[in-house]
Order: sequence, then C-alpha cells, then structure tokens
Amino acid sequence: MNVEELMAFAGRNPMLSLALAGLTVALVYTEIARLFRGFKAIKPADLTQLVNAGNAVVIDLSAPADFEKGHIAGSRNVQAKQFGPTHKLVANAKQQPVVLVDRTSLASISAAKALKKAGFEQIHVLDGGLPSWSAADLPLVKGRN
Repeated sequence: MNVEELMAFAGRNPMLSLALAGLTVALVYTEIARLFRGFKAIKPADLTQLVNAGNAVVIDLSAPADFEKGHIAGSRNVQAKQFGPTHKLVANAKQQPVVLVDRTSLASISAAKALKKAGFEQIHVLDGGLPSWSAADLPLVKGRN
C-alpha cells in the first residue's frame, strides 16, 4: 500500500479514519502519561523478586476484611484513607522499594501519586491488583499478619 492508496482510503472512509486517528492519539497520550507518572506497574513475578530481595515494603490497601481473606505474605495492611507518605510503615523508606497492592489497583495508584509527590524514589503498583497475583498461581496468606 502506498501513500496515494492510503489517502484515497481516508477520503472514502472519513469516519473510520477519524476514529483511527483518535485512537492513535489516545494510545500515544496514555503511553506518554505512563512514562511521567512517577511509579512503575509491576507484574507478580517482578514483585516476588522484590520481596525475595528482602528490602521491599509491601503495603496492602485493601479493607481489613478483604486482607484477612487473603494477602501477599509479608505485606502490611493499611486502609487506603489512612495511608500517606508520613505513615509509620513507609515514613523512613524513601530510598527503598515500596509496593502498593489492593484488589483493583485504584487505591494503589492514588497512593503511589502521593508518595511520588513526597519524594519517594522507588514506587511500584501491582499491575492488575491481587487478582493478577492469584491468576499467576502465587500463594495468598489468610488471616492477620
């Protein structure tokens, strides 16, 4: 396909061409925003590596009842509305990896933005939340820590 054929197609299908242009702009915007958001979405395998390295602080922002039903071993539960950069679990961890986890990643993303704003350097959010952890057949611990 050459440029003339592409332009002819666009002329014959203006709505389809507009939709394609809109989707392209949306994808480019999303990827650029992801680069500058200040935290990294990580997969369950990457989280296990951080945990095994021994210096990651894993914070589960789920409701206490959900946390007791199942959570990542070694994670600490803090309700999302009570969590912030000055919380005792992360206040002295500005140079350590901090991993935020919840059921949907929504609370984690919000908390990650607050940590970034406060100067934390290594902020991670579990991509897909705890369902992605379970989907990877990784174990969950029941009860309180």
